[in-house]
Amino acid sequence: MINQEDIPAGSKNGMKNLSQLEEGQSGIIISIFGGGGASKRLADLGLVKGKKVKVIRKALFRGPVQIEVSGSRLILGRGLTAKIMVELK
Repeated sequence: MINQEDIPAGSKNGMKNLSQLEEGQSGIIISIFGGGGASKRLADLGLVKGKKVKVIRKALFRGPVQIEVSGSRLILGRGLTAKIMVELK
């Protein structure tokens, strides 16, 4: 498992947190940091390790991020998207 302290704010070896992706970029979820409640909620939404996720739109001023996963579009806050680590594709 990857420790959150081991991941720098920028990308490393093609890894970024979901909030760092630009509109139109996609990646494969490699890890989700957070408590049991947050992890379960994300899993219920289809955000699990190995799933492809694409950033559709990012609101200005650190607002929410619209994403697409498994054909569904979701809107998540930046704090939550920062806990989802992806490998760029």
